[in-house]
Amino acid sequence: MLALAVPGPERAQEPQTAVPVVVELFTSEGCESCPPADVLLQRLESMQPVAGAQIIPLGLHVDYWDRLGWKDRFSSVQFTNRQRMYGARLNADDIYTPQMVVDGRSAFVGSDAEAARTTISRAATRAHGVISLQIHTGGFEKDIADRTTATVMVQSLPPHADPVDVVVAVTESRVETKVTGGENHGRTLTHTAVVHDLTTLHDVPDAPGRAMTTVLRINSSWKRANVSVVAFVQERRSGSILASSLKPLEPARP
Repeated sequence: MLALAVPGPERAQEPQTAVPVVVELFTSEGCESCPPADVLLQRLESMQPVAGAQIIPLGLHVDYWDRLGWKDRFSSVQFTNRQRMYGARLNADDIYTPQMVVDGRSAFVGSDAEAARTTISRAATRAHGVISLQIHTGGFEKDIADRTTATVMVQSLPPHADPVDVVVAVTESRVETKVTGGENHGRTLTHTAVVHDLTTLHDVPDAPGRAMTTVLRINSSWKRANVSVVAFVQERRSGSILASSLKPLEPARP
């Protein structure tokens, strides 16, 4: 049974002072070891168990399991390449699933709850910048009924030597799949923060306060109430994430 051993005082957080920390899980529906990591990511998202941190989850499904009996409908070579990028930058000999990467700096086995708690807690103590994220739906072009855009404004960043990119992700939570092949045959898997789209904006303005806007590709089959948009600033060479923000696609219902 997977559990997060978190003392009571750490559960009490002040949302306005919590530092956003990006937690990426590289996973696959074809991997027998991945469901516990998927559950851990769900608990990190729902419980927010680390004092001082706002955990921003990203579930990235890799494609190298697809040839082994089950084609993961969320898998992408883009996410496999992103994991390989981390492997190179973190001097890892190999890539594997499940794997978690925290703020682009630290990697560990994705089902290790204690490593997740410790690494996220440490990440929250580092200097982070501030970015704002606004989502605008409809009303931009006459021939597009529901044109959704995200506007990202970098307000401040900690000192850094590398060039930086802004990365925008569209995620969907509370997604289920009935697996009928491969190592997880016969299981119903539940995922959170499944990354459907990941866009890198390379021309980041040097001056704070300047905005960048990108069109979001929102599929009509996704449950909009479960869709969120994540934006973060990442160093191009080191992979370190310097600032991040999350917004639901739709406002929470009262």
